[in-house]
Amino acid sequence: MIGRALPDALGALVKIVGTDATEVERALFDGRLECRGCGGVLAPWGWARLRVLRVRGGGVWRHRPRRSRCLGCGKTHVLLGAFGLLRRRDAVWSIGFALVARAAGHGFRWSAARLGVPASTVRGWLRRFAVHAEAVRVWFTVLAHDLDPLLGRIFPTGSLFGDAVEAVGMAARAAEERLGSQDGWGFVSRASAGALLANTGCPWAATL
Repeated sequence: MIGRALPDALGALVKIVGTDATEVERALFDGRLECRGCGGVLAPWGWARLRVLRVRGGGVWRHRPRRSRCLGCGKTHVLLGAFGLLRRRDAVWSIGFALVARAAGHGFRWSAARLGVPASTVRGWLRRFAVHAEAVRVWFTVLAHDLDPLLGRIFPTGSLFGDAVEAVGMAARAAEERLGSQDGWGFVSRASAGALLANTGCPWAATL
């Protein structure tokens, strides 16, 4: 459901996992995490380099992800928490804020001022999302109905960008209702394999 893995700079596969480091560690040692390549069992394999994410208001969040190795094919993985998106320096919640704001009619400068990030950064997020808005809309609409078979029609908002954001939000809400407590944008990070703003590695890449 969450697409293919992308390689990091060292050639390891990247797997988006939950935000609870203790639970991720427990799942890894219990053999409950699967290889994104062959489906084999992942085992602990040290730690990856330190990652630094900007958070709303100008702060930073530091995270050193777990590395793992597949007991089947031998591929190594970096287990990134669902705090961000691949190859993005900012937390997924900041990116999500800007997407929702744009769907509501606010420009990139409005969001940049409230997030404390460069306007050019926010503009880049919005442009990248807009490029694949239809594919994102279709993917998350299907996912929302898979999670909630009783979900009715997701009504148009008046713009393709807004429709895509609405579908993402409906899928996140459906996940919360079916799976229990979920962080909305953390779920989106996991559901998109961290590739919501990427050209490759996203679940809908085959449709592009």
